[in-house]
Amino acid sequence: MSIEIAFPEKIMKKLEEISRSEEVLPEEIIHEAVLEYLKLTDPETKTALHVNLSERYIDEADEHIKKEDYVQASEKLWGAASQMVKAVAAKRNVELRSHGDLNRFVADVRREVNEPEIRRVWQIATSLHQNFYEAWLPGETVKESVEDIKRFREMLERILQPQP
Repeated sequence: MSIEIAFPEKIMKKLEEISRSEEVLPEEIIHEAVLEYLKLTDPETKTALHVNLSERYIDEADEHIKKEDYVQASEKLWGAASQMVKAVAAKRNVELRSHGDLNRFVADVRREVNEPEIRRVWQIATSLHQNFYEAWLPGETVKESVEDIKRFREMLERILQPQP
């Protein structure tokens, strides 16, 4: 289910300010605020939130690529990857608040599952995030990165599955 909300300009400015300072998309801030308000902060709910956001960002990235808006597609692909990392962290009741936290957590997960591909694809995701700010990647590179990010999501989805 999707709900469209129109906020007054003052709220939007504050959301954008926090989004820039914390380097998270505004949707994540809103989702987390709603979870707090509803007192739904258990690991399963937070995990589902991050997985859903990741799926949404992949879909949005595909739409931006169709429009040849590779800068926005880059940010959505980064969002899809980072949300999956946050999903794995949420499942473990770990909160990640900075890029340093994300990078350390990805390194820990990579070691834990002994999967070097996680590190390589995570680096692609971080270069996509940088591209959002600097617009230096060719469109072809962004388009090719979609499959990498989808593969990264699949790797992390396997980690989220209950282990026998």
